[in-house]
Amino acid sequence: MFTPETFKTSSAKATFTLGQKLASRFDVGDCVALVGNLGAGKTVLTRGLSVGLGLTDDRLVASPTYVLVHEYPGRCPIYHLDLYRMSEPDMELRDLGLDEMLETGVVLIEWANRAERALPHPHWQIDIDIHSPRRREITLRQVTGNE
Repeated sequence: MFTPETFKTSSAKATFTLGQKLASRFDVGDCVALVGNLGAGKTVLTRGLSVGLGLTDDRLVASPTYVLVHEYPGRCPIYHLDLYRMSEPDMELRDLGLDEMLETGVVLIEWANRAERALPHPHWQIDIDIHSPRRREITLRQVTGNE
């Protein structure tokens, strides 16, 4: 059983750097659910995770709010999804081919709490809590479905 870990950051750069460090824990088949309010830093953390997973140009990482999924090259494919604007995220996530993405790469999902029933078990969840305009508390935990 994985014990949840909590980290504190005080800038976007620190959040990015934390993402780079956390990326070493993830590999093909891992689904990472990012949860936090608007402006919490989900895309900044995703940018760091992607660089940590081998992406060489972090400028490629942008919130896929309108495209639904972006694929980035790394040590394995990185699939970046955003469920914010989906009307039926549980159904649409399955229709996007989540299972196929997990067979070849790592899946990073912003606003993942909108489709909790469709997420694989186990999966990783990163909760980002805003404590001030710059300070964040970031908790990494594993969700097994037995909670």
